[in-house]
Amino acid sequence: MVARRNRRQGADPRPLSTAGDTRRVEFRGAEYLVRAVTGSAALKAYRCPGCQQEIPPGRPHVVAWPDDLTGTDDRRHWHSGCWAAREHR
Repeated sequence: MVARRNRRQGADPRPLSTAGDTRRVEFRGAEYLVRAVTGSAALKAYRCPGCQQEIPPGRPHVVAWPDDLTGTDDRRHWHSGCWAAREHR
């Protein structure tokens, strides 16, 4: 998987927090932190890495990132169903 850079030039990334409903799961031999995003918190469109379709603003979804907390570049937004089926793709 090739890392993407979604961050605007010069923009400060939102911090990666482990607070709230964040949970730790294993995926492809690595530990990931996963958080559900409510529709009201989903303010922009994202591309789901599971199905390559757009997640429109306002749609609840899942955000997952490696547990190494190296930065926001590895954070991915998934449709909830795509995340649930990630091992079967």
